[in-house]
Amino acid sequence: MNKYELAKVIASRMSVTVTETLSFIDTMSEVICDSITHDESVLIQNFGHYVPWEQSERMGRNPKTGRECKIRKRISVKFKPGKGLIEKINGK
Repeated sequence: MNKYELAKVIASRMSVTVTETLSFIDTMSEVICDSITHDESVLIQNFGHYVPWEQSERMGRNPKTGRECKIRKRISVKFKPGKGLIEKINGK
């Protein structure tokens, strides 16, 4: 499912327009991104937890050439699913 398909499903369930739903999705994405940028995690109860984590600098390999190269350290994001999401997926 892509963003537009998600917006259509949400819009139909909430009786709002797809445009409003797309605006909501974009705003939610921005808020989560801003929080992660400021080293804050985001918890959505019964859905999941977005947690920033720092990947250390390491050596990698260019798959095309086989040459080793240094991969700079960076901030990445881990998603930990919530108990409610796990239960829903597993039909409990």
